[in-house]
Amino acid sequence: MLTNELTNQSAPLLQRWQDYYTLTKPRVVQLLVFTAIVGMFLATPGMVPWDVLVLGSLGIGLAAASGAVVNHVVDQRVDAQMSRTRERPLPTGRIRDRDAFIFALVLGVLGLGLLALAINPLTAVLTFFSLIGYAVVYTIFLKRATPQNIVIGGAAGAAPPVLGWAAVTNDVSGYALLLFLIIFTWTPPHFWALAIARKDDYERAGVPMLPVTHGIELTKAFVLCYTILLVVVTLLPYLTGMSGLLYLLGAVLLGGGFLYYALRLKLSAKPEIAMKTFGYSISYLMALFSFLLLDHYIPIIWPE
Repeated sequence: MLTNELTNQSAPLLQRWQDYYTLTKPRVVQLLVFTAIVGMFLATPGMVPWDVLVLGSLGIGLAAASGAVVNHVVDQRVDAQMSRTRERPLPTGRIRDRDAFIFALVLGVLGLGLLALAINPLTAVLTFFSLIGYAVVYTIFLKRATPQNIVIGGAAGAAPPVLGWAAVTNDVSGYALLLFLIIFTWTPPHFWALAIARKDDYERAGVPMLPVTHGIELTKAFVLCYTILLVVVTLLPYLTGMSGLLYLLGAVLLGGGFLYYALRLKLSAKPEIAMKTFGYSISYLMALFSFLLLDHYIPIIWPE
């Protein structure tokens, strides 16, 4: 009987921890931290110092999680109207606004403080502006102001490899900006594929995503155009000498896959293609940055 009572008491506590964890958007943060780590390794010909790797990744991850929690707080009324998000902790009332905001503040202070004290002030400043760009500029203003919200707001999500680079070198080079450009160009076709699949939800919530304001067919055309642009942009690391043949082969193969899905999305009326395109876009970015990392440490050159 005592065991059952303890189990009943621990269940709500476990649920509460899971809810707070959900507020941090862990899958999104994991992808952001991964691209930041790749930026760290690409910034040096050798091994990244362990303190920079661990503490830098932790600081960037905490700051990203803080922005995610703020996004939940601001978007809770919209989330309550969308089938995909209505069961989140804030719309259901499992976590109060004040508690979530305090949680975001603690995460942000810890993350930025760690970067400023253990890494370098430049990384902390860049991370701060990235956090403000996502949590305030995009979430509060752009998301509800223009159907180009994800294009402009995508700059915040593209920052992590630059942050990782700055954590190692204490500066920002042109190569770091190339990594930024890749993610910046990837963001619109990635997110618009999801927006096509969730058009009714966004329309019901009054969020002016491109499929809502300009229709699904035009959005499909934009996805295809941005995917073509993305394939071109991903060639730049090879063309500028940043990466070698291994990366080039990976970029071409992965880009061909993305073009395949973008074309299917444009030409097909099947609703499930949008989510398949969205799913591929996530795998694409992880694989592309993996090729960047592999190429950096396993260079392949043209035979002489």
